[in-house]
Amino acid sequence: MKILTAFLITLLTFGTANADFPSPENLRSMTLREKVGQLFVIRPDQLEVSLSPEQIHTPRKFGVKSISPLMRKTMKQYPAGGFVFFSKNFDAPVQLMRFTSSLKDICKIPPVMAVDEEGGQISRIANSKGFSVRKFPSVKAIGESGNTKETASYIASYLKDYGFNLDFAPVADINTNPDNIVIGDRAFGSSPELVSKLAGQFLDGLHEHNIAGCLKHFPGHGDTKGDTHKDYVSVSKTWDELLRAEIIPFRDNLKKADTVMTAHITMKNITTDNLPASLSHEIVTGKLRNELGYNGVIITDAFNMGAVAKNYSSSEAAILAIEAGNDIVLMPYDYREAFDGVIEAVKSGRISEARIDESVSRILRLKKNVQ
Repeated sequence: MKILTAFLITLLTFGTANADFPSPENLRSMTLREKVGQLFVIRPDQLEVSLSPEQIHTPRKFGVKSISPLMRKTMKQYPAGGFVFFSKNFDAPVQLMRFTSSLKDICKIPPVMAVDEEGGQISRIANSKGFSVRKFPSVKAIGESGNTKETASYIASYLKDYGFNLDFAPVADINTNPDNIVIGDRAFGSSPELVSKLAGQFLDGLHEHNIAGCLKHFPGHGDTKGDTHKDYVSVSKTWDELLRAEIIPFRDNLKKADTVMTAHITMKNITTDNLPASLSHEIVTGKLRNELGYNGVIITDAFNMGAVAKNYSSSEAAILAIEAGNDIVLMPYDYREAFDGVIEAVKSGRISEARIDESVSRILRLKKNVQ
């Protein structure tokens, strides 16, 4: 069985590793629609336009597990830059390998292939029936084991086999609030120094199998009580207070971070725009990009979450995210509306094409590094 699986992995990935990229420094060969598409990582289901956005974002139903003719047609009209998978998109190793391979085949530019595989409760593959990979009790337990790098390397090994190149991990949040209902044991612990060390080790482990990692959720979701999946969540700390705790795991690991994910938390004592961090130019560009000096890819947390979807149209949210300085918009509630909105924003002059090119260049460099 192992020999058959290895053969299938080789067969299904053959021909994708040497795909040609437009030069990150010279994007003249790309159309505006191709450039804008690179700014979106979507669910595979969002290419199946016979499904409504509500159906697409339903956790367990209406999962797309293979490519249909309609999906191929949508991809030509709305060429997404990558895909994020959930458990409803797979039921067996061979099916998953075929699906990721076929999605790569319909992309003119090799895509980001992402999944949340943190270890513990948020592990889409390990917690799915039909997969025999090892399960871990929690991220906290991984850290306590003393084998964080080895565990991440193991996770990366099977992600690579199944066709992925980006893991939305590690969680760099500090579990500083006992009433937090979102992070808890998804964090390595409550010490900034410990979380910083273990998040770095996790990234090192992913890199052993050429899987990109993602520090999340900037500027820190640990000291919150609410759930941004439902609506706004506010953090009252000042920037100086964050610098002494929540920012430490991010700041210490920015040089090795392939991507950083911005959170939908509002920072009332830091920003003047009263926007979620993921939409705030003051946070994304002012703090992460300029003050902390991060030069890699910045990706938003999912835009189907209540903090964004309940308060902004898909179009306006995507535009605000790009204006804020994010490079990738993750899972807009309505992908086509978000895509069309960004196209119109460029044509109207609200967003310059040079701004789009900035992000596309970063994204293409990231993709080249993980092929």
